[in-house]
Amino acid sequence: MHRPRYDDWAWPKGKVDPGEAVAAAAVREVEEETGHAVVLGAPLPTLRYRTSDGLPKRVHYWAARVARRGDGPALAARAAVTPATRDEIDRVRWVGVDDARTLLTRRTDRAPLDALLALHAKGRLTTDVLVVARHGRARRRSAWAGDETDRPLTSTGRAQAVALVPVLAAFGVLDVVTSRWERCAATIQPYADAAGLVPGSAYLTEAEHERSPSRVAGGVHRLLERRRDVVVCTHRPVLPTVLDVLGQHSPRPVADALPAKDPYLRTGEVLVAHVAQTAKGPRVVAVEQHRPPVA
Repeated sequence: MHRPRYDDWAWPKGKVDPGEAVAAAAVREVEEETGHAVVLGAPLPTLRYRTSDGLPKRVHYWAARVARRGDGPALAARAAVTPATRDEIDRVRWVGVDDARTLLTRRTDRAPLDALLALHAKGRLTTDVLVVARHGRARRRSAWAGDETDRPLTSTGRAQAVALVPVLAAFGVLDVVTSRWERCAATIQPYADAAGLVPGSAYLTEAEHERSPSRVAGGVHRLLERRRDVVVCTHRPVLPTVLDVLGQHSPRPVADALPAKDPYLRTGEVLVAHVAQTAKGPRVVAVEQHRPPVA
């Protein structure tokens, strides 16, 4: 795209709004500046540099695809987008790889393009996501007189649940699977409501995991093979088993990037695993973590 203010050609990008998650900002900016809704894929190299006034700047990039009809639930969960003005973007061009490399004004902007081509060459550009979510902040066990199965979220936990909606929408989540316990079900319900989805349950409660970790592992493995963008909401004691399955399907650099220390994920945080289907089965080609800001 061409920015008349700078008279340069660059990738779609912009600033994160207050209270906005980075992934949500990415899909919003692309739609504002190109007119196309997109679904994020694997992360590409983050660029860091200083602006003309000397301030540090960090820009996040992802592979992405144009949204399809089947992405309707995820698109329904997104906020409306206002197109960029002609003063911001006056030309948008879709070009081939060689032309893109030549057209980009800033030399460093070629790094995401090179990473994109490398993924494509390895057959790892087309991916689905398995998003692992830890439930939002819940009432303390010591402060809850009810049963462990219905211990509720706090006000912060409910805000975290709402803040997850645009993140899950950015990655095109179409299926929701959750522990039946209240704090997990309530964490994922805002997205299910916004996307018009009915959550499914699986063997993801602490008690079910304690009885049979192998059943949890088998369920995660089956989700990796489904070729669907799915979010799985569970509890801290279950996370090591879930992450172990992801590690078994990851090359060493990706496996090493998985959380390895308790609590693995903070409350309200998600790990996005990008899964490519290969001749040898599902392969996790990249992982990233997001904890949306809560006002």
